[in-house]
Amino acid sequence: MKRISILGSTGSIGVQTLDVVAAHPERYDVTAIAAGTRVDALVEQVRRYRPACVSVGSAAGAQELKDRLGADAPEIHYGDAGLDAVAAHPADLVVSALVGAVGLEPTLTAIRAGREIALANKEVMVMAGALVLRELQRAGVTLLPVDSEHSAIFQALAGQRREDLARIVLTASGGPFRTWSAERIAAATIEEALAHPNWDMGPKITIDSASLMNKGLEVIEARWLFDVPPEQIDVVVHPQSIIHSLVEMIDTSVLAQLGLPDMRVPIAVALAHPERIDLDLPTLDLGRVGRFDFEEPDRERFPCLDLAFAALRGDEAAPAALNAANEVSVAAFLDGRFAFPGIAAVNAAVLEEHLARAGGAALRDLDDAREADAWARRRAGELVRERAGGVA
Repeated sequence: MKRISILGSTGSIGVQTLDVVAAHPERYDVTAIAAGTRVDALVEQVRRYRPACVSVGSAAGAQELKDRLGADAPEIHYGDAGLDAVAAHPADLVVSALVGAVGLEPTLTAIRAGREIALANKEVMVMAGALVLRELQRAGVTLLPVDSEHSAIFQALAGQRREDLARIVLTASGGPFRTWSAERIAAATIEEALAHPNWDMGPKITIDSASLMNKGLEVIEARWLFDVPPEQIDVVVHPQSIIHSLVEMIDTSVLAQLGLPDMRVPIAVALAHPERIDLDLPTLDLGRVGRFDFEEPDRERFPCLDLAFAALRGDEAAPAALNAANEVSVAAFLDGRFAFPGIAAVNAAVLEEHLARAGGAALRDLDDAREADAWARRRAGELVRERAGGVA
């Protein structure tokens, strides 16, 4: 039986991970889970899966959890120390499913503790890809991608020689604004931005999909996960979201992974690797799908995509700065503080300033990533305050 720990158990990926676990109770034992503020959901998860170690976001949340669970309460932690406790708790695989920069340090803790990693928290590789790779090599552990695009690449490359890889092609749905004019996008409401046509995701990732920043972050993640330079990574819009990504080999053969848009599939690939497990899901009916459409991403309407490539061409800490700016700007949009184009504007300004001040510095350690992240958050916050009031 494989022991599983989950960082971010009440989020979208965490909940779907537990769905896979529940479908195969003979294979998996949940030993530790961490969540943020959703105590109600966490209580139910503890009662159902009986983990030995649990973490919640705050001291007040930890006390509420203890009070509600009573004599059935497991070992309970909270805050950053709690995330580290869950990450280091005995397990065979840690599912890193937190959203944003908060996932970096506990994921590194899990790696240093010798845990295999199923990575859904793309910001871990975006913020500190070079550092994470060094830690993985030092610990001798495996990282398995959970993002549907990176899982598709991982599956397509199985059995292939890496030296025969010519190009990685990440597919993008195009999000809710794919066919919208720039003027209509500028006036988009929060509800419209959250109405993704294919995927059921959390609000932050859904907004990133609407801006194509999510695809930009995935480009950065792919650069480190598969050790390829940015010029060997392309993006194509595929609105059906059936082809999850492709790889092109040096003989021009193109290999793709196809499937219905359901995150339980890439989650199960990571949990069961190198095996496959039955998920009792609908199968792909190609006749019903009928056609596959592809188009180039519109970089003028969606400038966030090129910001990711610009960050990769910069210093090693530039992606961390871009990611931090994006977290601040997305939160500001979701709070109604400015219109949708403000996300790209703030991100671009912060990245430009970072590149001007950093001078090509290497990412030597976690402190460098923290410093780039902290500076970018402060600067993005200043820019948000300057732009607030421009809501359409």
